[in-house]
Amino acid sequence: MTNAARRPDIVSESFGSPKDPPILLIMGAMASMLWWPEAFCRQLAARGRFVIRYDNRDTGLSTKYPPGAPPYTFEDMVDDAMRVLDDHSVTRAHVAGMSMGGMLAQSVALKYPERVRALTVISCSPLGVDTSALPGTTEAYKEHSAEGGNVDWLKREQVLDFMVKDARAIASTRHPFDEGRTRKMIEEDYDRSGGLASATNHFLLKGGGPQRTVRDLRVPLLVIHGSADPLFPIGHGEALAKAVLGAELVKIKGGGHELHRNDWPQIIKAIAAHG
Repeated sequence: MTNAARRPDIVSESFGSPKDPPILLIMGAMASMLWWPEAFCRQLAARGRFVIRYDNRDTGLSTKYPPGAPPYTFEDMVDDAMRVLDDHSVTRAHVAGMSMGGMLAQSVALKYPERVRALTVISCSPLGVDTSALPGTTEAYKEHSAEGGNVDWLKREQVLDFMVKDARAIASTRHPFDEGRTRKMIEEDYDRSGGLASATNHFLLKGGGPQRTVRDLRVPLLVIHGSADPLFPIGHGEALAKAVLGAELVKIKGGGHELHRNDWPQIIKAIAAHG
């Protein structure tokens, strides 16, 4: 691995007072910090929390690598989270991760338990647990996802159209899909990032670290999961909560694989109450 791959620039942003209890937000595959909307972060900070969000490698303003052969591993991304805490002079934090960010958050809590005082996992699956008996990704989403192989990730409009379609495919079944707001955010993310081609590296990552299981978790766990998540059906959230003694499960009625604005009050209240 190159030195550049070991020490990337990881760009982060904070909301609220550093004197308040810190929460580190980790987003999922291909997603920059913008997928934790600023208004969401400010509402969480208003609950008396010091909120930190950041751009994963290959997203946003953080270091990017040529698409197709990432010179880093999943384990390196786990370590990136610690670097962000160090950048903000945070010793211990409540760590919250969504989707792949939920996998990263579980790994962070297991690898660096002394740095994590509470853990929230959103729209994810249990780490290191046999999930073969759990319901899989819906056929409709599989069909949509396969279309990603035909996208020219260097063509802006083609990428934007696919990403908006993706957001619709994982959206809540209870609330209306706001295509205008969604497209605007994805356009902002695309332009800020200088394109999304490098972000596809996230789907090529290898583990790079020891095998871990969430059953070894020793910090308080909150699981938040949509009842209509097509990527990780609700059974994954239930299995995750069941695997950890004392874990709390909050189900978002009709929730998809997203942070729908209409569900923010329930999500933010649960996260703030957890730690």
